[in-house]
Amino acid sequence: MEHTNTPVKKKKFKPIYVFFPLVLIVGGWFGYKKIQHALHYEETDNAQVQSNAMPVLSRVAGYIDSLNLRDYQEVKPGETLVVLDDREYRIAVAQAEANLLTAEADLANARASVANMTAAERVASANTAVLKTRDDKAQTDLARDEALFNEGAITRKQLEDSRSNAQAAHQQAIAGGQQISQASAQGGTIQAQIAKAEAVIATRKAELENARLRLSYARIVAPASGRIGKLNLAPGQYVQPGQPLFTIVNNETFWIVANYKETQLKNLSIGQPVEVSVDGYPKLKIHGRITSFSEATGAQTSLLPPDNASGNFVKVTQRVPVKIEFDNTPELKKILKAGLSVTVEARVD
Repeated sequence: MEHTNTPVKKKKFKPIYVFFPLVLIVGGWFGYKKIQHALHYEETDNAQVQSNAMPVLSRVAGYIDSLNLRDYQEVKPGETLVVLDDREYRIAVAQAEANLLTAEADLANARASVANMTAAERVASANTAVLKTRDDKAQTDLARDEALFNEGAITRKQLEDSRSNAQAAHQQAIAGGQQISQASAQGGTIQAQIAKAEAVIATRKAELENARLRLSYARIVAPASGRIGKLNLAPGQYVQPGQPLFTIVNNETFWIVANYKETQLKNLSIGQPVEVSVDGYPKLKIHGRITSFSEATGAQTSLLPPDNASGNFVKVTQRVPVKIEFDNTPELKKILKAGLSVTVEARVD
């Protein structure tokens, strides 16, 4: 009897039997680590680096005369950045100075009038005293002549001449007293003119100070240190008062605003340390701490806050801005930029 050897078929190796369990193990491991991390950390990637951004405005109108700027230039406080054509403002200062000199001359004339008025008043007083003496003598002579006429010692014509002299002397004495009153009244007028001249001088000084201030605005300086953004200015360009020219981003102070879900707030507190990962520098670990919480959610501080009374309410988890400050800002100035996206992890146990 003849035997035939039947070949045994070998089972084909299937990689899925090896890789599938390996994938399950690796996935389980990462899932476990993720769960453990979630139990011990409150994390959010809805966070950005913030800094002070100061818009630089033109306070006066004019044409740009010179521009000492370029895109993304670093500036220091007090550094001249833009100079406007200031000829118009220099003319205004010169005119204000001339107006002030005129007002000061008017005051000097008014004060000089005081001296003239005082001298005139003294002359009027002296003349009045002389006229009063003549009046007294004329009245005495009249009384004597009337007695002599009654005794028949003088003629009627002599008596009438004496009366006429007495009346003239009396009227002259009255006129002298009026001259003194007139001089006194003139003194009051001059004092009012002095007060008016002093008020005009104060006004002219204020106008001169305002003209000088506007002249100083033609030179636009950096209000703080930082770096400017994209520049859209050119010499000869006309700018209006209040027109934003560019923005200076402060490169000395940075912080983070992290928008945590409202369900995460129970595990957060002021002073709590956090770890920050910058998307642009994934291997760099930065440390900071929570310094403050917003008193309103982001939706409430938006330009158009939602109105939940409209009848189509859908509950959405709200986010609350949380401010985080860096522990070592000076060491990070070279890499931090306002607006960078970061991930914030706050340990809760």
